[in-house]
Amino acid sequence: MIKVGIVGGTGYTGVELLRILAVHPEAEVVCITSRSEAGMPVADMYPNLRGHVDLAFSEPDASVLAGCDLVFFATPHGVAMRMVPELMAAGVRVVDLSADFRLKDLDTWADWYGMAHESAEWAGKAVYGLPEVARAAIRDAQLVANPGCYPTAVQLGFLPLLEQGLVNPARLIADAKSGASGAGRQGKIGMLHGEIGESFKAYGASGHRHLPEIRQGLSAAAGKGVGVTFVPHLVPMIRGIEATLYAELVDVADFDRLQSLYEARYENEPFVDVMPFGSHPETRSVRGANHCRMALHRQENSNIVIVSSVIDNLVKGAAGQAVQNMNIMFGLDERLGLSAPALLP
Repeated sequence: MIKVGIVGGTGYTGVELLRILAVHPEAEVVCITSRSEAGMPVADMYPNLRGHVDLAFSEPDASVLAGCDLVFFATPHGVAMRMVPELMAAGVRVVDLSADFRLKDLDTWADWYGMAHESAEWAGKAVYGLPEVARAAIRDAQLVANPGCYPTAVQLGFLPLLEQGLVNPARLIADAKSGASGAGRQGKIGMLHGEIGESFKAYGASGHRHLPEIRQGLSAAAGKGVGVTFVPHLVPMIRGIEATLYAELVDVADFDRLQSLYEARYENEPFVDVMPFGSHPETRSVRGANHCRMALHRQENSNIVIVSSVIDNLVKGAAGQAVQNMNIMFGLDERLGLSAPALLP
């Protein structure tokens, strides 16, 4: 059994980790930390876990965490980078769901997150944990930076086009929408139901902190710098991301082979589903599941490829992908604990 610790267990990604790990046949959660809720039984905060999780929240204790095989960080940015070096020295493996180790350019990280990075050594060594790209590196990693939710949906949708050099990398557009859980569990007036219900808006249109992460991943896929316009939107639902992606084909004749290209690229990926050409994947089709569903579109004789990509932001966009990474790191079937179908209605 993999002994698992979770740092920062009171947010939405924390409870999603617990929900998934509660039925994982090869993992046991031995500690879950929260400074503010130390001593409270987990099931008192999350009644859906009654009978599944008997732990209480505890203060973070490095000596306890050092006894784990793997620790998940489900914390705000700035926490993991301060704690990870001690765990690395103890031989613990870590999957960080925050943004602390996602970017390789630490000046860029500091610009977007408003503080200096405190663990440059491990930022350089961390493996960016998008399994569909870095499975071999994840397998051997001690520290995995779990991708963000928007970057997961956007990168998976664009990857086949950029890897094959079929589109103009300077003109990529990602028009993305997320449910309210993407903002976390904090009590913010702007996230109250009365504020977001019956409404729809863009935010971060002048720049969002997921943009450099998206640019970094797409540049790696293209083998050169890319120009990407990314605009996120808030929609009045709890879970889900839909990213509508636009790219300009270099040779319009390539349109005829795009469907087979996508199907071949993701044929052996257990959590990517390429739907028939012209389909419209729905966020509800992945709610609670670790899947990315996508479909290709073309309007008349345009040279613009349109890709619709959907994920559950808390699962493939966070906790589910983190467990997928854990499975890879320990040589397990990466589908363990993640095989349940999505929830409908």
